[in-house]
Order: sequence, then structure tokens, then C-alpha cells
Amino acid sequence: MCKFCDATAKTFARAPADLGGGAAAKPGAMPQGIGQPGRKTLIRGGHVMSVDRAIGNFAKGDVLIEGRKILAVGPQIDAGDAAVIDATGHVVMPGFIDTHHHQFETALRSLLADAILVNDGRPESAANYYEWMLQKFSLHYTPHDVYVSELFGGLSQLDAGVTTVMDVSQIHHSPEHSDAAIQGLRDAGRRGVFGYFEGWGEKAQYPSDARRIKAQHFASDDQLLSMVMGAEIYLPGYEAAWDLGRELGLPLAMHIVGTFGMAPTFDALAQAGKFGPDCIFIHMTGMSDLAWKAAADAGSHVSLSTPIEMQMRHGVPPIQKCLDLGMLPSLSSDVECTMTADPFTQMRSTITLQRMFANDLALNGKDYPRLMAAADVIEMATLGGAKGLNLDHKTGSLTPGKEADIVLLDATALNVAPLNHVPGAVVTLMERSNVATVICAGEVRKWQGVLLGHDLGKLRTELEASRDALFTRAGVEQDLFRV
Repeated sequence: MCKFCDATAKTFARAPADLGGGAAAKPGAMPQGIGQPGRKTLIRGGHVMSVDRAIGNFAKGDVLIEGRKILAVGPQIDAGDAAVIDATGHVVMPGFIDTHHHQFETALRSLLADAILVNDGRPESAANYYEWMLQKFSLHYTPHDVYVSELFGGLSQLDAGVTTVMDVSQIHHSPEHSDAAIQGLRDAGRRGVFGYFEGWGEKAQYPSDARRIKAQHFASDDQLLSMVMGAEIYLPGYEAAWDLGRELGLPLAMHIVGTFGMAPTFDALAQAGKFGPDCIFIHMTGMSDLAWKAAADAGSHVSLSTPIEMQMRHGVPPIQKCLDLGMLPSLSSDVECTMTADPFTQMRSTITLQRMFANDLALNGKDYPRLMAAADVIEMATLGGAKGLNLDHKTGSLTPGKEADIVLLDATALNVAPLNHVPGAVVTLMERSNVATVICAGEVRKWQGVLLGHDLGKLRTELEASRDALFTRAGVEQDLFRV
């Protein structure tokens, strides 16, 4: 057992986890051997939404998997002696993908619910994200603090149907901090993209430690974890990170936010032809038309964090800009110190904001763009994320040959029934409570409403202890009703 695992008492036994609301639910029997090589499993009779235009959707359909791969998707599949998962009354679709989540902040959830990015001089902005999170609390994380937050945050998203995440933890104060973040991603049991971003202090080795990290943890492409290089253009000497990331063949990810005055630097990079399909631009608020065109022409990707961008003053979420340029953006949760990390919040925020702007134009007698549909935002939350992370050959849609990252969403539940429109129900009605079963690379991680394989009560106690220690080290008094 690794040195970070002892404190969490993690178990991989297939026992129901205590979700903290009393006795765990009693799920029905799970077919044995799901996800094992050579073992076929038929997900039968669900409302199948493939997010693959060539495959289509099925009001009643089946998905056949073998081991970790999808074999077939169709209206009725004869699978012989395959194990059967009865999906009657459930939406069957690809797992959600979060392309930008600072998981190390899980222990500080909701702490900065009313915060904006930087201090604007007003009293209510004294507890702002930049000063409190990046310059205060983050400096006091130990590797164990990183591990516990990473694991708990990852399991929480897995419970909500997010089968893939890009973790943007700006907490790499030492190689041990980096290794702890990776171990937390690995132990969550879902697909993860490790974002190697900056850290602080004399032990920080960013960006040079990228060589060791890739060789030690990401030498193989045949695993659930992969890596991107943090390449923030607001850091002095950012060019070294760009050069090293490209030398190692890693995608480059960075926050692009008008609030921080990045536009001139970003324009210069655009004019120098530095953008490419390996670039992941997070937020993309406040940038020039020149830079946008260069990003679109280069095939770069944009990750939107719509609720956070509206809440924390990043700027207007550039949903329409992406659509007008023919770019398929992805959705991301960003920071749980301010907003929830569930995919339903991301989807609803994005579609309602786009339609609000378009409807306002229409009401004022002006030309307006096509209104986004529920299926559009689902594509952003699945295939868009896979493409942005260079994982669309593995995940993002229910396509034969891809790995089986699949969620079953309960459409018979009180908040959804009766089902009349599958994409509409997912986007406008559902929430994390509707996520019944979650499969990642063929392995069942949540079964009939119960997360598997972890003692969540024990882990929650560890997370609370980590939070208490962080407050003490940061010299901040805990106040549950802070204004």
C-alpha cells in the first residue's frame, strides 16, 4: 500500500459505501466479472443517447461491452450468455467530462462562495480568491492534504457521473505534492488528466519536474491517467513551460482571463503563431477577435466554466464566440470553494445563459443566433471534453471500439417522470441524485445509487481533519456564517 493510502483506509472490496445519510442503500445484485477481459456485459433496454451522430439514439436500446471496450450499440443486441444490466427506465449515455477542476480545494468547499477573483477594494471583496486561496490557504497544504482532497473530490464527481476530469491543482510545492495529487487521481478509479501547474516555495520544481513525472507516472498510454502541462502566460518565464511541454509531447493548458490583463501577451502569442491543437484555453474571457481567430484556426480548445465565470468576475462566458467560430467547447467546474462541481449545474448554466443573450436580441427586434438545444450542451459536456483533452479516441461517446465510460441516469425518479424528451430531461430536470450507475473503462464504480470501493465515512473524517489543520496553519478562524 502506498504511503498516502494508509490514512484513508481505502478498500477495493465491492461493498456498498456509507454515503453519510444513514444506512447505505441495498442495491440489487451486480453481475459478476464486469470489466474483466473476455467478459461480455449487455446494458439492456435503456434510453440510449450515444452522442455519436453515426450511431444515433434509441428510445429503447442496448449497449454491449466486453472487458473495458464497447462492442456494439443498437436497438436490440443478441449477446448470448453475456451478463445483463437491466437499464429499463434509465438514460444510458457517455460519462460526463470536466475539463478543469481544482480538486485540491475540496477541503475548502464553499469557503469563498461570495468571492470574486481579485480584491477590488470593496469591503465585501476582502476575502477574494487570489489572496485567500492562492496566497494564503494553498501555501499550507501538505502532501497528505492534497491527497485527501483529490480523492474525496474525485469520488464526489464520480458519484455525480463525471467519469473524466482534468485536474488543475496549482499546488505543486514539491515533488511529493505532485505525487500525492497523482495518487489521489489514481485511487478514485476514474479517468483523470493530471495538470502539472505551478507551486510555491523552495521545494517547488515546476516546470522541470515534468520530465520525472511523465517518466514515472505516464510512460504508458494504456492507463486511465494522462498528463497535460500547465503553461500559464501570467507567470514570468512561461516560455520554458511551453517549450518543455511540447518537447514531452504534452498538451498545454492555461487560464486565459481578461481580469488579469493577459490580452496583450495572448495577442503576441497569436501573432507569433504559437497556438496549436495542443492548446487548452480555460475561460478565454476578454480576448481580442485577432486572438480568437488564431485559436480557432489553430484548432485550439476552449474550456468554459460558465457558473464560475459569472460568479467570480472572470468576464462574460464566451459561449457564443465559440459557436460563431465553429468551435466545440467543453464544460468545467473550476473551484468548489465557490461553486458545485456537478455536471448538471454546468450544463444548465451554459444553455440558459446562451439563450438569455439570444432571447434578449430577439425581444429587441435584432438578429439573433440559433438557440442552443439540450443535445448541444450534452455534447459539450461529453464529446467536447474528450476532444479537448485528446481523449476522443477513448471516451466521450458510446461508440464501438471506445472504452466503456457509461452512466445510467434514473428517468423514473420523482423529479423526472414521466419521461418525454431524453436530452431535455438530462439537462433541465436531472441532478446528481439521478445518477444510478457509473461505469469507467468497463469497471462499475457506482451501482444502483451506491458508490463502491471506498469507506467514505473514514475519508470524510480525514478531509475534515485536513480542513481544520489548514485553517490553523493559515491563521484563519473558522466561522460557518462568514459574510
